[in-house]
Amino acid sequence: MKGLPACVIALLVIVWDGPTVARAPVRTTTADADADSLAELRSRRLDLPVRGASRRDLHDSFHDLRQWFHAHEAIDILARRGTAVLAVEDGTIARLFESKAGGTTVYQFDPATRFVYYYAHLEHYADRLKEGHHVLRGQTLGFVGTSSNAPKDTPHLHFAIFRLTDKKQWWQGSPINPYDVFK
Repeated sequence: MKGLPACVIALLVIVWDGPTVARAPVRTTTADADADSLAELRSRRLDLPVRGASRRDLHDSFHDLRQWFHAHEAIDILARRGTAVLAVEDGTIARLFESKAGGTTVYQFDPATRFVYYYAHLEHYADRLKEGHHVLRGQTLGFVGTSSNAPKDTPHLHFAIFRLTDKKQWWQGSPINPYDVFK
């Protein structure tokens, strides 16, 4: 940094937050998710993941920028704290995870292990929910909350969908806009 003005060095120090750490899931852009995946998900007629929510209440925030100019890659569904969060279709609980960004989270594989559904900012999990358990469409997975970096006065479900890689790892996939799936 020799030769740089002090104000530039100070700005670099303020902006740089250390080395990048892995974020789960590792993603590419929505444009990379092929039309076949979107068509397949639409044909499944997934249930909305929040009890009492309707499609007209959804807002497309997929491309909104979040902390450190990271795309949101999800939709937020506002609901009262404690509202049931429901499985969008049958599947398997891939991971229950306490995430720095997402708080209390659930990763659910679809029946074919082609997609993973990500439910975040939960208040808490449903009783007896365990990794590896088969869940049914409409089954309660947890409850709307504000865990981790969610604004404490704005309970909501952060819901994302990722097309899995060939390795079928819950933390890796290409994002698919849930808003487009639910239209």
